[in-house]
Amino acid sequence: MRLAHPSPWHAHAVQRLAEGPARALLPPPRMEWTPHPGHGPGSEILGPGTPGRRVVELGCGPGHNIAHLAAHQCVKGTGVDLVGLQIRRARSHYGHIDKLTFAAGHALHYLQATQERFDVVYSVFGAVGIVSPGLLLPAIHERLLPHGLLAFSVPHPRRSGWPPAIHDGPAHDFVLLPDHNRLPIARWEFDVDRWAQQLHRAGLTLTGALEFAHPTESGSPTTLLITARRF
Repeated sequence: MRLAHPSPWHAHAVQRLAEGPARALLPPPRMEWTPHPGHGPGSEILGPGTPGRRVVELGCGPGHNIAHLAAHQCVKGTGVDLVGLQIRRARSHYGHIDKLTFAAGHALHYLQATQERFDVVYSVFGAVGIVSPGLLLPAIHERLLPHGLLAFSVPHPRRSGWPPAIHDGPAHDFVLLPDHNRLPIARWEFDVDRWAQQLHRAGLTLTGALEFAHPTESGSPTTLLITARRF
């Protein structure tokens, strides 16, 4: 009998916690959209830093990005993550920041259950691309205010040199754990045109797409950053 793989997200959190207890941190000085700190844009992707904006991150992990926004742009921020251990880390790191809350749960279920409307929904290698776009994007549309912004970064579909998917189903991918082991996942890997189609079906309009390669290594782009709005 084949045993089920452990949740890669839970395994990742367990390994990070094993490195040492989470402690209170100062919020990072910038927001990151790529796996390479300091490479690419920061919070300007989300528009002017108007205090009081309601912002939710889907797949916040240990909370670094949403903490930056709450502290430096004075947003009312919520970080959502599937893994309770990640939320424990996030609260240990940034629970002292005003107007910042964290919630454990599936991104889709959170959006379906909350009554709050948001100015900005974003995901940095988080729920967008991991949860079926046919389900998640309509749920995001429902929770965005008119003219609200969706922004998300995902692994670039051409990062391995292969052409992107030409179907609406997920592809096979993996999560690299801190110990360098890999666990399999399903991921929706679209090019810009297919993301535009998915967004349009959900009532959202593509407003921008940026590609980023590794900052020091030559090769295919590694990160795709998409913005869209509810008009």
